[in-house]
Amino acid sequence: MGRIFAAASHSVGLTPNQVSLISAGFTFTGIALLALAPASVGLGVLVWLLLAVGYAWDSADGQVARLRGGGSLAGEWLDHILDSGKLVSLHIAVAIGWYRFFDLPDPMWVLVPLGFAIVSTVTFFGMILNDLLRGKRGIPQAAETGGSSPLRSLLGLPMDYGVWCMSFVLWGMHAWFMVVYTLLAIVALVHLCAAVAVWFRKMKALG
Repeated sequence: MGRIFAAASHSVGLTPNQVSLISAGFTFTGIALLALAPASVGLGVLVWLLLAVGYAWDSADGQVARLRGGGSLAGEWLDHILDSGKLVSLHIAVAIGWYRFFDLPDPMWVLVPLGFAIVSTVTFFGMILNDLLRGKRGIPQAAETGGSSPLRSLLGLPMDYGVWCMSFVLWGMHAWFMVVYTLLAIVALVHLCAAVAVWFRKMKALG
């Protein structure tokens, strides 16, 4: 979908920054609905579609930049600012939606999405910081070094933003969504703990 959006955007003359803002429009509309509208199956499907379309547009801005001959520092900055805002606000919106519209057995359940917000924010910042510090040593970014495999991709599915988006089809089924979302949060926490140990060891070696 991102490739199709990128081709269409390039054909009508949209800039990468405009594509980024279109992505943000879809994404933050979906996030706002989680906090503002009563939870239902229909709303969950709508939120999933908005987040998924926003995700596809997010993958298109870099492709549009390459079609135009390369991106800019300002464009990269804007893309990362929007991504960071998306990650933290998504989980905060879940916390608000849980508190307002879910039949929670205990209000303390809102700590799950708030904790998820911390985990996803630290993970995102860690990856950005890794690339920044590696770049200062003239080392290629992690995305440029390869090393992925089908098995590694499958194991990483619970950490994939697209999987997080799809989980919202269960938004109207309160108990099921809480179970699935909590399991995703636990996997994200375990992944972060393991990643931090690896990242620190690699940074220590670089130093």
